[in-house]
Amino acid sequence: MTRYTYSSYPYRKPPELDGGSHPAVPVIIVGAGPVGLAAAIDLALHDIRTVVLDDNDVVSVGSRAICWSKRSLEIFDRLGVGERMVDKGITWKVGRLFHRDREVYSFDLQEEPGHKMPAFINLQQYHVEQFLVERALEFPDLIDIRWKNRVTGIEQQPSCVRLAIETPDGAYTLESRYALACDGANSSIRGMMGLDFDGRAFEEHFLIADIEMDADLSNERLFWFEPTFHSGQSALLHKQPDNIYRIDLQLGPDADPAEERKPERVTPRVSAMLGGRPFEIDWVSVYTFQCRRMKAFVHDRIIFAGDSAHVVSPFGARGGNSGIQDIDNLCWKLAAVLLGRASRDLLKSYDEERCHGADENILHSSRSTSFMTPKSKTERLFRDAVLHLAGEMPFARRLVNSGRLSEPCSLTHRGLQRGQDMASGRLPPGTPCPDAPVETARSSDDWLLGHLGGEFRILHQPDGIGSEAHLPSKLPALIVGRDLKDREGLLRQRYALEAGVTYLVRPDQHIAAAWNRADAGRILDALELAGGQA
Repeated sequence: MTRYTYSSYPYRKPPELDGGSHPAVPVIIVGAGPVGLAAAIDLALHDIRTVVLDDNDVVSVGSRAICWSKRSLEIFDRLGVGERMVDKGITWKVGRLFHRDREVYSFDLQEEPGHKMPAFINLQQYHVEQFLVERALEFPDLIDIRWKNRVTGIEQQPSCVRLAIETPDGAYTLESRYALACDGANSSIRGMMGLDFDGRAFEEHFLIADIEMDADLSNERLFWFEPTFHSGQSALLHKQPDNIYRIDLQLGPDADPAEERKPERVTPRVSAMLGGRPFEIDWVSVYTFQCRRMKAFVHDRIIFAGDSAHVVSPFGARGGNSGIQDIDNLCWKLAAVLLGRASRDLLKSYDEERCHGADENILHSSRSTSFMTPKSKTERLFRDAVLHLAGEMPFARRLVNSGRLSEPCSLTHRGLQRGQDMASGRLPPGTPCPDAPVETARSSDDWLLGHLGGEFRILHQPDGIGSEAHLPSKLPALIVGRDLKDREGLLRQRYALEAGVTYLVRPDQHIAAAWNRADAGRILDALELAGGQA
């Protein structure tokens, strides 16, 4: 058998139950899923101590989130698990789309070479959580994961958050300066605070199944509209590691979830899809979904991230990826506040920037659902016409929507980017930094993003007459030609580097400002505006 073996993590009696006084921790994280664990690791890299509370003691059951995008993999790489995820995962970049028995077209998500991370990998959430737990254990003095610790109450004070927690050994309270609610779509923290989502719930039911199958299928995303094996609906197939395949089958709004989960209902549907290949069912669920979010993610000292803050349909791989991007945006800002380098006002930019990201994901997800499940005869005629044209007319392919796949949103002209310098022809402020192959003292086969992130940093192309002497000494700088060499010319191409060009890069690997010519004063002004407190 190749299926994942679940094992329990050890419960330990919290020290607060042994009596005595215990100081407040800087941050409590509720939820030890990918988002909560990523937050703990990111904060640990900033030397911020956290306690992570989870009411369970195992990783998630079933594959759940499986498609991890290039941008998320770059974030995971900064956190120390990216390479391990890619090594274990199924790398893919090609998608094939069918209408009934006809292949309409295929697409390539990453035709451009010269990136460390692939366009996408498929890797079950339980593997991701395991890797993150093991990485978190490398910070024993900074990360305290407490399994079987269930939050039963939460109270905000002017200077702290107080949580009531139930364990197998009894109840205790714990205080922190901030609390992160990373406890999923059914967030208990959100419920205790009387908060809710705004948005739209969809009535369609979908069957999601992990099946184990010994087959040599290609590493491609396969999507069908109205396949003959599942008449009138849609279907999706993804290959995962360990001979596990993810299947999504549209069931319609009138399906009975309890009935559709039964093996005698699941087996013939999957068998028809696979053409009679032998398989075993590993995990099954029937779901509906929503495209909704909270009005605000920051509520004084309680901050929401991931599915606790926003939910979308699973088509397009926008759920897990957007949660990881939440953490990438939040943790450097929260660390700056906790370390006294920035005021609490900096957290407002997390609210603005990631609410914008959630709105973008919700828009794409809602449009995907409408295209996949037309609600009127006119909508269906439009969809079928688009699918017919897309086989021969490339322009029509832009109208086909089987789930616009996750991409990072641009933060240009938002929050910390307003008023920032933007050099003509350069990457604008708010753009995620593209990777590029470089040569450094560390390796002749290195990558740019491995040297960006975690702190504000300058990327500078010298002009040959001493322009680097005008950079502020308080900021770490990457000097092209000195600290790194442009291995294949892609660094110069992607950043439009010419003599004297300077970028200020945020800790989350986004461009903060850009200049054709810069001096220390202008760079420090931009640093202060970007939240770095010159």
